Amino acid sequence: MKKVFLTIILTLVVLIFSILVFMWSGTLDPSQMARHKPITMWMISTTMRHSFEKRMIGILAPPLTDTTMLSQGFMHYNEMCVVCHGAPGIEPSELAKGLYPEPPRFYKSDDMPHPEESFWIIKNGIRMTSMPAFGSTHTDANIWAITAFMLNKMNSMSPAEYQVWIKKYGDSEMESTR
Repeated sequence: MKKVFLTIILTLVVLIFSILVFMWSGTLDPSQMARHKPITMWMISTTMRHSFEKRMIGILAPPLTDTTMLSQGFMHYNEMCVVCHGAPGIEPSELAKGLYPEPPRFYKSDDMPHPEESFWIIKNGIRMTSMPAFGSTHTDANIWAITAFMLNKMNSMSPAEYQVWIKKYGDSEMESTR
């Protein structure tokens, strides 16, 4: 029994020492230009998927088809999200092209997240991805409106229709909707 205990302790000491040597070695490239290794991507995506599933418990999406909700969501999306995620006929800005991981382009995606997941991400953000949390500056109703526009309207819009919505809804009402 004593040998097993010493083996476990020695293994932990070697593991901790190895981690400290790695940390102090400067081996990790922190550049946004350096891409993750496949094993790292698998670990991140698996951790994120399980973390989202755990945090979405109890979140129930309201009906997301109301035209007022869609127009409110459009105004918020156009003001805050288009710079990184783009929109029909609008490419993400240069800023977004330098981010890693690259922000998803929802208007071109066939793999949209579930409404509850979108709501949670918009409200809480995601660490180390440049996705900010809007829960401290926007009500749940506003965040559901962004979710509704993103999931139920944007993918069916043409670039010309998106421009019509810019002219129709613009940014003038944004301050009164926060």
